Amino acid sequence: SFRQMQEQQKLMIDFPDYMSVVIKMLNKCIKETHSYVAVFVMERDCGTAKRGNARLDFIQNMEYKFVELLACDFLASTEEVVRNQIAFRYNNLKSKVNTMQSRLQEISSLVKAKNPSLLLQLQKSTGRPSNRR
Repeated sequence: SFRQMQEQQKLMIDFPDYMSVVIKMLNKCIKETHSYVAVFVMERDCGTAKRGNARLDFIQNMEYKFVELLACDFLASTEEVVRNQIAFRYNNLKSKVNTMQSRLQEISSLVKAKNPSLLLQLQKSTGRPSNRR
């Protein structure tokens, strides 16, 4: 639980601030690669019934020593959960693409009615084939 992690790591933050701290740490690892490192270690399942564990450590290089700032433990999700997440994200993205294509078609129809030569120029510049109807 968060309380156990908070006590073990002597964290000075509460649960509502946890996500923003993790995001800050990730951004520091991206922007300040010489000072901050994120290490993600996954354990192998080895054919046992238990699911795999992983750990993400945020480490600061302080010139003369490395200091572990934060450690996040992870537990692997079941295959069903992973499949459901993939299906959800795929369907969500597919829906967004369909919405954007429909919107693009509406705008193209409007431009075609108002200024057909502009539509042809836009289609040539984007490499998009013209839809002659």
